[in-house]
Amino acid sequence: MISKVLIANRGEIALRIIAACREAGLATVAVHSEADRDSLHVRMADETVCIGPAYANVSYLNITAVIAAAEITGADAVHPGYGFLAENAHFAEVVGECGLTWIGPPPEAIRLMGDKATARRTVAAHEVPILPGSAEPLTSREKAVELAESIGFPVILKASAGGGGKGMRVASDARELRHAFDTARHEAERAFGVADVYLEKYLTSPRHIEVQVMADTHGRVVALGERECSIQRRHQKLIEEAPSPVVDEELRGRMCEAAQKCAEAVGYVSAGTVEFLYDGGEFYFMEMNTRIQVEHPVTEAVTGIDLVLEQLQVAGGQPLSFRRRPKITGHAIEFRINAEDPVTFAPSPGTITELCYPVGPGVRIDTHITKGYRVPPYYDSLLAKLIVSGRDRREAIRRAGRALSMLVVGGVKTSIPLHQRIIEDPDFVEGRLSTQFMERFAQRD
Repeated sequence: MISKVLIANRGEIALRIIAACREAGLATVAVHSEADRDSLHVRMADETVCIGPAYANVSYLNITAVIAAAEITGADAVHPGYGFLAENAHFAEVVGECGLTWIGPPPEAIRLMGDKATARRTVAAHEVPILPGSAEPLTSREKAVELAESIGFPVILKASAGGGGKGMRVASDARELRHAFDTARHEAERAFGVADVYLEKYLTSPRHIEVQVMADTHGRVVALGERECSIQRRHQKLIEEAPSPVVDEELRGRMCEAAQKCAEAVGYVSAGTVEFLYDGGEFYFMEMNTRIQVEHPVTEAVTGIDLVLEQLQVAGGQPLSFRRRPKITGHAIEFRINAEDPVTFAPSPGTITELCYPVGPGVRIDTHITKGYRVPPYYDSLLAKLIVSGRDRREAIRRAGRALSMLVVGGVKTSIPLHQRIIEDPDFVEGRLSTQFMERFAQRD
């Protein structure tokens, strides 16, 4: 059993973990940079430790400082949240070697799924459908062109060691691919320290649908249903919802079975997400995120399961509180409220001068901001997550309109106006979504 959890993160996810720990009766330790000294997660934790200057590479990414904070406070477990060190297999190993409980999957599972080319081979061996592409990282432009011509253009290059759009390039012919190859490798090395890239057939207008999985140390793996994540800009998600407007019970069963196979293939434990591309009635494995996701609240809203609490209980050796896929009830949509210009998407750091949250049925806000909070320029621009739910998708959209109109964040520019325009778009209202939604939306807007 664990008793005190160090949260190796910041912002809204740190507060979300604190909330789950309080419900579980666990003490909490917040680590923070100098820039986050007055952040809400620091105020809410039982103990706090400053681990370095503002920049993440000398604070939140400093493994030595994080472990030292756990040791001096007597924490016996570490929850990494998402981002920063959450999918760092070495960090997970160090946590275990120091006698601390890692609240997440085994390091080897992180490592296997963290290398995207290895992940493709692993799941394909378990009969999970994948797109045609390279089995190994590509070693030259000419090998990339040769493979692309055999499977047909367009193709996409992806960094083997990472995600989030870094090291990712689309090519429609051999000339574009030769140029993209060097660019993608350079960007991958700069972002992840590894230049390896692999190649896949590129679907021009698929849907991005992912499946939430949970697994315990007693051999139980359960897929909890899907989320639609097609509305994204430069491979960064903006809006997520559950369930997907196009997934029926038969398709849901097949996708959940495939996601469960992915988790079982690597001996998975804790919360994870298997991401698929869906096109023309078929779905294909894209990657597995070996952590809790930003968008986990929409799954919680339609299943009634507290995923972070489940993580804590699983890490303490308890079995999952459910034995099979739960029934999906109603519909939920999450909007990422970012500190950025809603037209240019330029970051907008500054001081929150006014703050008003929406009220009424079916509204949840996950946030770390308060009036007077200074949004630092050093980290991700996420200020809050607005989650709305209803008996069906149309009711959820209506509630989204009400909630977005009542949500006031003054002093910085935010993505609220962008979300208000999106929910009025006919394609969004009718559920006609794809990863190209924002490109078409920008042309109409």
